[in-house]
Amino acid sequence: MAKKVVATLKKEGGVTYAKVIKAVKSDKTGAYTFREEMVPTTEVKDTLAK
Repeated sequence: MAKKVVATLKKEGGVTYAKVIKAVKSDKTGAYTFREEMVPTTEVKDTLAK
């Protein structure tokens, strides 16, 4: 399983955001790439489950 990193960021407008960094393995080359997303902290578990 790839390593998952979650960093909590400051509040903006009453909503707290987190930066989710997920390692994704390429089917074509087998190399790992990192996908970064900014999501509200309430949706972090849903984002990592994808």
